[in-house]
Amino acid sequence: MSEIDENGDTKGSMWDLGQKLDQPMDEEAGRLKNMYREKKFSALLLLRLAFQSLGVVYGDLGTSPLYVFYNTFPHGISDTEDVIGALSLIIYSLTLIPLLKYVFLVCRANDNGQGGTFALYSLLCRHAKVNTIPNQHRTDEELTTYSRSIFPENSFAAKTKRWLEAHASRKNMLLLLVLVGTCMVIGDGILTPAISVLSASGGIKVDHPKMSNDVVVIVAVVILVGLFSMQHYGTDKVGWLFAPIVLLWFLLIGGIGIFNIFKHDRNVLRAFSPIHIFRYFRRGGRSNWNSLGGIMLSITGTEALFADLAHFPVSAIQLAFTTLVFPCLLLAYSGQAAYLMKNKEHVGDAFYRSIPDSMYWPMFIVATLAAIVASQATISATFSIIKQALALGCFPRVKVVHTSKKFLGQIYIPDINWILMVLCIAVTAGFQNQSQIGNAYGTAVVIVMLATTFLMTLIMLLVWRCHWILVLIFTVFSLLVELTYFSAVLLKVDQGGWVPLVIAAAFLLVMYVWHYGTVKRYEFEMHSKVSMAWILGLGPSLGLVRVPGIGLVYTELASGVPHIFSHLITNLPAIHSVVIFVCVKYLPVYTVPEDERFLIKRIGPKSFHMFRCVARYGYKDLHKKDDEFEKKLFDNLFLFVRLESMMEGSSDSDEYSLYGQQTYQSRSFLSGDNAKSTPSNVDLTISSVDSIVPVTSMSSGHASSQAEVDETLFLTSCRDAGVVHILGNTVVRARRNSGIPKNIAIDYIYAFLRKICRENSAIFNVPHESLLNVGQIFYV
Repeated sequence: MSEIDENGDTKGSMWDLGQKLDQPMDEEAGRLKNMYREKKFSALLLLRLAFQSLGVVYGDLGTSPLYVFYNTFPHGISDTEDVIGALSLIIYSLTLIPLLKYVFLVCRANDNGQGGTFALYSLLCRHAKVNTIPNQHRTDEELTTYSRSIFPENSFAAKTKRWLEAHASRKNMLLLLVLVGTCMVIGDGILTPAISVLSASGGIKVDHPKMSNDVVVIVAVVILVGLFSMQHYGTDKVGWLFAPIVLLWFLLIGGIGIFNIFKHDRNVLRAFSPIHIFRYFRRGGRSNWNSLGGIMLSITGTEALFADLAHFPVSAIQLAFTTLVFPCLLLAYSGQAAYLMKNKEHVGDAFYRSIPDSMYWPMFIVATLAAIVASQATISATFSIIKQALALGCFPRVKVVHTSKKFLGQIYIPDINWILMVLCIAVTAGFQNQSQIGNAYGTAVVIVMLATTFLMTLIMLLVWRCHWILVLIFTVFSLLVELTYFSAVLLKVDQGGWVPLVIAAAFLLVMYVWHYGTVKRYEFEMHSKVSMAWILGLGPSLGLVRVPGIGLVYTELASGVPHIFSHLITNLPAIHSVVIFVCVKYLPVYTVPEDERFLIKRIGPKSFHMFRCVARYGYKDLHKKDDEFEKKLFDNLFLFVRLESMMEGSSDSDEYSLYGQQTYQSRSFLSGDNAKSTPSNVDLTISSVDSIVPVTSMSSGHASSQAEVDETLFLTSCRDAGVVHILGNTVVRARRNSGIPKNIAIDYIYAFLRKICRENSAIFNVPHESLLNVGQIFYV
């Protein structure tokens, strides 16, 4: 008999046999859902969390007053009315983008507290089949953290979902959009420290006008080297200082703003009328349109605000912004504008010039500290987003170090840290002025915002299921503002705006080629996996000598026998007494609870002693250097054997019920001319044991108990004999008839990245004395 699958392909009886013998783990993943919801916080706790969020979330946005007016008027102010127009643009930019769009809308699209472009992408992957690596299975949807919505078949959301899933090109375009946004966030991680620290250091020249600009640059470079050199210590020990520093910074700039408004010109408050925006553009024409690139710097740090959500509730973020950050920023910009109305020649260093003389040095120190905190926030956001990209197969394997035992999100990536430092110093020393760095910074920020707008459009349709009219209103208004800024930024590409484009292009090439190679390798492994019928046809010994010990065969396949196993047993005359296929799989969720991490099942008859283990992780989880991984694996294996034995004696019937699902206790299969009977291919959940209440007769219970003891002793003796980790050391090559782009991507770029990235053995923390590499060449 043949069988036709959902794609219309005809499958033979051997395929049908393989499916029966090695089925997906439906029952292993069956469990009641207990959705994670945002907790209710007391008023006092909410205030404390809002205070703590200042140091993590708002540092970058808060230091923008250091350089906005200088970048808006790099050639000086010709008419003081332009100051009112620029201030009006700043006020409404802060209101529309950070306040309305991000704080009250985009932040609600977090993935259980995780923000950034990859968090949005993960949400979309759970609501539509847009993941380009097809390793997801319906059992993954049973996770308590795998929240998703189901919508009516004829709804607009369902039509959008089908449209996205219809063609691979649309999935690739979505991934490309996410990668572009990610690369621009990495660009922020380079440009924010450069412009923040250089602007803060520039305050020295106000007190010492004759000082050379080279001295300011050297001071900034020294601070940057110190900042990046301290990253490996993490922020856990000094993080408690960040919030008080940023709080003091906001209070000082707000207070000085009030002082300047009353001292110099109260009429600047008329900038709250949007009519001055129209007059500003009518009066200045193209030159004032170009100044939008500088005005846009007032909202830089907004994307970092979303990327750095961490574990702060949205309500705490909203409270901190509306009660402190937003009012203080408006007062700071209004105060500087009031000062410039009377001192327009001081636009080059308006921030420090507007400070009362008695407050100059305290403000210089606080400004430098605030710039360091702002830089730390973007560096941490860069580490976090690269970790997410790494987990979803979009970045080469790099070393990730946890710097805190209390906070999972605090990580340090040495390779990326030094790359950021070199590029940051190159930008600072190469440009030596805020204007060109500001142009580069603006380009990166506006592209990230555009990427977020497009992703939010899909989130509102597929996740929130908003009416299409509301989605259209959001998209049109967001694009109207952001494309306006984008048009101004494009005019400054030759004045420094090319920097983030070059940086992003380099990272995009690396990330896309790595992902492309990963997908091709996975597809090859899927198509070349070994038939279970062939394995079982070899007999219990697999046609080899079974030596004492346990072999852990690592594979990316969650079902089927990987090609490296057949390659291994074809070339070696022996294999271990127990073989466990281990698949470490990342899912589009932020975390997988510990008790739901491992799925264990048996492959084939008991006499084969073959098992499969799927270890599932979220993009915030870390299995690297997990010394407990092997111990947890065996604990779950022994628990599986015990539950399997309990279920075999649970009833005299041929089937049993587990969590409302039924599986057969025995199945038949055909191998060659002989019909054999295989014992239970039992699918068991290895947690929530209390929910299983078997009905067992004395005799069957005694037999199953004895079988359990025998197998447990056998597994224990094999583990004591030694555990060998078998990893595939594959070389990927492009086929001879491939085109030039594919040859370059696979044979040169991907091969180079594989050579310099971390080995699998280091990732899985495998001791060298227990490692067996199986070499292969894949032609894709």
